[in-house]
This record gives sequence, structure tokens and C-alpha cells, in this order.
Amino acid sequence: MCSRPEPPLRHVAVVGGTHGNEMSGVYLARYWLRAPGELQRPSFSAVPMLANPVATAACRRYVDCDLNRAFTSAFLTARAHPDDPYEVTRARELNQLLGPKASGQAFDFVLDLHNTTAGMGACLIAESAHDVFAMHLCRHLQLQSPELPSRVFLYQLPGEESYSVHSVAKSGLGLELGPQPQGVLRADLLVRMRALVAAALDFIQLFNQGTAFPAFEMEAYRKVSSVDFPRTETGDLAGTVHPQLQDRDFEPLRPGAPIFQMCSGKDVLYEGESTVYPVFINEAAYYEKGIAFLQTEKLTFSVPALPGLAPAPSPAP
Repeated sequence: MCSRPEPPLRHVAVVGGTHGNEMSGVYLARYWLRAPGELQRPSFSAVPMLANPVATAACRRYVDCDLNRAFTSAFLTARAHPDDPYEVTRARELNQLLGPKASGQAFDFVLDLHNTTAGMGACLIAESAHDVFAMHLCRHLQLQSPELPSRVFLYQLPGEESYSVHSVAKSGLGLELGPQPQGVLRADLLVRMRALVAAALDFIQLFNQGTAFPAFEMEAYRKVSSVDFPRTETGDLAGTVHPQLQDRDFEPLRPGAPIFQMCSGKDVLYEGESTVYPVFINEAAYYEKGIAFLQTEKLTFSVPALPGLAPAPSPAP
């Protein structure tokens, strides 16, 4: 993924259904596939896409494996085989449609729509702080609704290869809204996601028009590690997320605070040496991954200005 796509951005996609039971993106993508006019702007038209149609039809997160972890070079460049997991085959198809990854032919920007069962509100998910365009987009979204926090989560660990759907494009962003149960559609989150998508497309239009965006200081949460539930010797859950931690995503977790409550009633305390900020607390989809929550560090960094260039002409009709 490039740190800054070159204007004008013509090739933009809005992707829903990467996980087939995260219903806000599923239903918005289905609607926009029937009526795409809402995604049109004077300088470009965003393409709606249903990423995982088989899982979506079954209202399951995935069929064989997590599609949003399948966009690595190991999967994308391996020789195809009839026994490949469905999502690996689908990732290669999407790589051809939206990429190829890390190529000049890749889409300029991909917006990927997700829901979480965790109490994270609106979360803007980017690979790293080095994607300057994505950071400016995050800032723009935050300024549109300052009364509704939209926190920035940086998911890529140092040296780790990007693996998400939007990593195929030159730049991209994931929208993660919750809490929403799997397979359920909540009106409030649907409305919020729709508004965020509209604001994101408006930002791209401003960028294409030559609007300059000044430098600023960004606050974000960067992934540090994951924490599993307490387990029995046979691997079963021995406890659950502590009531004092539940639904406190992005809030400080200090050494000595309770994080789990055992079936016996005993509290398990956080034994780290520094304050962390848990996210995806008790996320339903992460039980199979052995993750009770992710630990993040809160950081502030400078984002350089995004200079205004000559306005791009509108595409010919």
C-alpha cells in the first residue's frame, strides 16, 4: 500500500460483506449494488462490492477461513489448487479486481465496512500512521461529528505484512462499528455507517478538487499484543472478561486492575508494567482465535500536510 495515492482518485471501492454476518456493510453493499447513485461524486464514482457472497448468503463470518486475513503474498501468489479454501480463492479474485496488490494498477482507495460485537463505537482502522492520505481522511471524519468519537486503530505490527481487504489498494480504511450482534442489523449503526461512507467520499472529492489539508496532530491506538482468556488444561474457558473491563474499549487499563473473573469467582488482575488500552473486548469472532481482547498503546504523532494540487477535471460522461 502506498503512503499517498496520486490525485485524482478515480478508482474507489466501497466493500461490504468481507465478513458475511456483519450486517451493516452487507445491507449497504446490497443496496448500493441496486442503486449506486449515492456513491457518485463529480470527479469519480465509487464501486460497491460484496466481498464474500457465499458467506453472506449463509450469514456466516466465513466459509473456510477469514477472508480479511487472506490478502498476504503467500496466499495471493501461490499456485491455485482445487482444494484451496474458498476465501483464499476469493482473495485472489478480489486481488485481480482491486489490485494487483502493491502495483500501480491497484485501486486508489478501498473503504471496507465491518461490525464488531465489542463496545467500540465507531473505529477507523488503518494499517499504520505512514498512510498519510488515510490519516487525513480519519481526521476529516472525526471533524464531521466531534460529538461522536471516531477513534483510530493502527493494526499492523512492525515488520508484519498487511493482510486485509483494503491493503490491496494504494490506500484504504476499515470502518468498524459496534456493538452489534452477529447476524443482526441495527438502524442506528446503519445510519452512522452510511454517514461515514458519505463523508469519506466527500473527502476524496475535496482532494480531487485540489483542496489543501494542513498538518495536524493525530491521536491513535496502536496494536501491541493480544490476550487470551484463562483456560483449563483441556483448553476450555476457565473464566470470562471481568465486569469492570467489559464494554470499556479504548479506556486505560492500569496494572493491578481486574481483567478476568474465573468460574470460581476469583479475579485475575492485569500484571503488565504499563498502562494499555484494550480494544475488541470480548469480541465474539475472536473466541476461535484465542483472543479475549487486544492491547494497544495510545500515541500522538504529527501528520504532514496534504498539499492542494491543480483541480482534476471531471470524468467524461
